[in-house]
Amino acid sequence: MTWKQMFTSSVGKKLVMSFTGIFLILFLIVHAGLNACIWANDGGEMFNKAAHFMGGNWVPRILEVGLFAGLILHIVQGLMLESTNRKKRSTKYAVNYGNKGSKWYSRSMGILGILILLFLILHLSNFWLPNRSSQGLSLSGEIDLYAKMKETFATHSPVTAITILVYVLGCAALGYHLAHGFQSAFKTLGVHNKKYQQMLMAIGYVFSIVVCIAFAMMPLSFHFGWIS
Repeated sequence: MTWKQMFTSSVGKKLVMSFTGIFLILFLIVHAGLNACIWANDGGEMFNKAAHFMGGNWVPRILEVGLFAGLILHIVQGLMLESTNRKKRSTKYAVNYGNKGSKWYSRSMGILGILILLFLILHLSNFWLPNRSSQGLSLSGEIDLYAKMKETFATHSPVTAITILVYVLGCAALGYHLAHGFQSAFKTLGVHNKKYQQMLMAIGYVFSIVVCIAFAMMPLSFHFGWIS
């Protein structure tokens, strides 16, 4: 398969989606672990140390560039695949099998992806952009991200309520997206025999639920005062 076919053919697009998806899954594990530091309930000391390590070293900063490149490629290829699939589905089946044929979220990956993208834009504008703007090209000058999260989520106002609602809905969309995407990524790479399929499905469902809850609990914990 040539490089052009990798980005233009149906099989190539699915392979790109799989590789970038697995890369993003690994990022989610790291990000969820970092966010979990807020529940140390130490005024943000552990969280800010972890955040400083990610933002104050060249290796994570370089990987950050790869992360954005992978994210953009994943989104673009996903939208292209969704467009192709919609064209193929323009002629409806004689019988509508509904969820018997496939889960609704596996048929709605494009819509879920767009919801996640809107959530990411809000999340990046709230935290990543102010922090990197403060740093510039240096590895210092970070803002207090724990205080920033507390300021964003702990106040009681209509804007805060809407922000938290968007976060929770975005996390729910991410959970459903992962429920299909996790097993689909491995299936595309050839891991789809009966011996591993059920195991991958179980791991995928558990992972999607844990990640969804972990990220959704972050704004809720600040808003309801479950952490100091």
